[in-house]
Amino acid sequence: MADSRKNLYERYEPIRRRVEVGFWIVFMALQAVFNTTVALVDARDRAVPRAAWEIVTWEVSSHLVLLALVPAVVAIQHRLSPLARTHLLRYLGWHLAASVVFSVVHVAAMFALRAMVYAAVGERYDFAGWTGRWGYEYLKDVRAYLSMVFGIWVYGVFMLRLQGEARVLDPPEAAAAAPAEPAEAHRAAAPPARPERFLVRKLRREFLIAASDIDWLQAEGNYVGLHVNGHDYLLRATLTDFLAQLDPAHFVRVHRSHAVNLGRIKEIEPLDGGDARLHMHDGSTVPCSRRYRDALRAGAS
Repeated sequence: MADSRKNLYERYEPIRRRVEVGFWIVFMALQAVFNTTVALVDARDRAVPRAAWEIVTWEVSSHLVLLALVPAVVAIQHRLSPLARTHLLRYLGWHLAASVVFSVVHVAAMFALRAMVYAAVGERYDFAGWTGRWGYEYLKDVRAYLSMVFGIWVYGVFMLRLQGEARVLDPPEAAAAAPAEPAEAHRAAAPPARPERFLVRKLRREFLIAASDIDWLQAEGNYVGLHVNGHDYLLRATLTDFLAQLDPAHFVRVHRSHAVNLGRIKEIEPLDGGDARLHMHDGSTVPCSRRYRDALRAGAS
């Protein structure tokens, strides 16, 4: 009975990781089968046909490495996504640099796998001329990289819509009251500059969140993620705009994309270069860049 009351997102969440991993495995397997079949057919028309095991080795090694690189691409897209709205050129530039690294790793790893297979059957894999062919390999790899990034982005948007976007609800309209002086009426209707509580809606439910319960905040593209007692709430706002609604005596920006509740910091771990790692009471860690260390010291004093 309890499961019947759960919405689609709540039923999907427990199996989400298995579905995501299974999707990439099945997708890469189907791609490998399709490309191998096409390559085997094309090999029949060549003047010097290659052995079937060689063609299978080439295609399978390539797709195995692509599958192994999926977690890295997911992490890169998650890391760079906050730049998409505010620094588009930097966002594209970092992805371009990442695609080069992606291609180098892909080519080196798949060649290593091929060399091991050739050695196992008593043959030698010829690496000659691969540096000259890297440009050709990169053109193929950049398409694969962009396709993966785009697919990850579309899936993220779909999950956000499925989950339901959390929003700070507008304050209710003031009830009709006795006539008052215009200035008094204006003061009575004006919302507080820094509300102590926020009413948010998520998964068709409403939650009342005390501002003091927010552990830390993170910019996530067009959203700001509120981390509250182990729960996450996404609000359509920028980190800068949302921080303006919070008490600066309690909330401090510690990173370009992170802010923390000073009362929720358990330990400050200094790092090389002046950066730091903040250990929060909820068990999570938040990066603190050198640029914001002075603001953190001033707030904590």
